[in-house]
Amino acid sequence: MSQFRPLTLLVLSLGALLLLGAPHPAAAQSSGMTVQQFLASGSNIPRNRAAAMLRPETRRLIREVTGAVSTVKAEQASALSAGRRPAHCIPPSGTGITPEALVARFETMPEARRRITVTQAVREWMAERYPCRN
Repeated sequence: MSQFRPLTLLVLSLGALLLLGAPHPAAAQSSGMTVQQFLASGSNIPRNRAAAMLRPETRRLIREVTGAVSTVKAEQASALSAGRRPAHCIPPSGTGITPEALVARFETMPEARRRITVTQAVREWMAERYPCRN
């Protein structure tokens, strides 16, 4: 079992709010945390969900991912409203990313790529997952 599985439990507790597209008002901006920092921080989170939610670091990671998703969705909306083709076309129903998929994606990134921000990683993933059709 990977050392980052406690992070998966943490992210699971937020379900649809975190990853299915419902932006959290307090999470409009992410801090610029790298994927490497995200994974390192997540490795110290307790496996017990209730205990994990009491930790400030847990809330920080939640805000980071929520902010990244909100930023990427706002970029798409901005491009569309300006009449430009967005880099990705996330459906109105949300990203459809599961917490397990998020952590697995980050864990499988090559070490050199883990220096990008969580926001950039989400942005690239959404462009890959939801390319815009003509």
